[in-house]
Amino acid sequence: MHEEIKSKLRTRMDKTIESLQEEFKRIRSGRANAGLVEGLVVDYYGSRTPLKQLASISVPEPRLIVIQPWDKGALPEVEKAFHKSDLALNPNNDGKVIRISIPALTEERRKELVKVAKGKAEDARVAVRNIRRDGNEEVKTAEKEGHVSEDDSKKTLDEIQKITDEYIENINKLMDAKDAEIMEV
Repeated sequence: MHEEIKSKLRTRMDKTIESLQEEFKRIRSGRANAGLVEGLVVDYYGSRTPLKQLASISVPEPRLIVIQPWDKGALPEVEKAFHKSDLALNPNNDGKVIRISIPALTEERRKELVKVAKGKAEDARVAVRNIRRDGNEEVKTAEKEGHVSEDDSKKTLDEIQKITDEYIENINKLMDAKDAEIMEV
C-alpha cells in the first residue's frame, strides 16, 4: 500500500516541478526564448487562442524572436496582443512576420525578475509540502484503521520525507539556474 501512496506523491510532485518549469519559461531573461511568448493569448476571430497555435515561433539570434503566423490576417491581432500584454516587448510587423528584439535588462529589472522567480519557487515548495502533508495523513489514517502496522507507518513517513526533500532540492536547483540565467549579462 505504501508504494501506491509514494507513487501518487511522486506523480503530483512531478506535476509541480513541470508547472514551475513552465512558469520559469515565461520569466524573461536577457536572451530570446520562444517560451516567453508562446503562451501569449491572441483574440483570433473571436476566440482566445495561444500564440503557439497560430504561428511558428523561432529564435534565429540570441536577442531576436521571429513569429510567423500561418494566417497573415492574424498579424494585426498578434501585434495587439503584445501591446496589451505585460511582457514589455515591442513587436515589429513587416507584413509577413513579427520580429521582437529582446533588449538587455537593467540591473534593477533583473533583480525584480529574480524576486518573481523566487516567489514562484516558494509557491512550488509550498505545493510539495502540501502534497507531503496529504501523503502523511493518508498513512496515518491507514495506521488508525489497522491496514498498516506502526513500524510500516513510521518507515513510510520517513520515505515520504526523503521524497519531499529530494523535490525541494530539485526546486532549489531550478531556482539557482534561473537566477544565474536572469543575472547573466
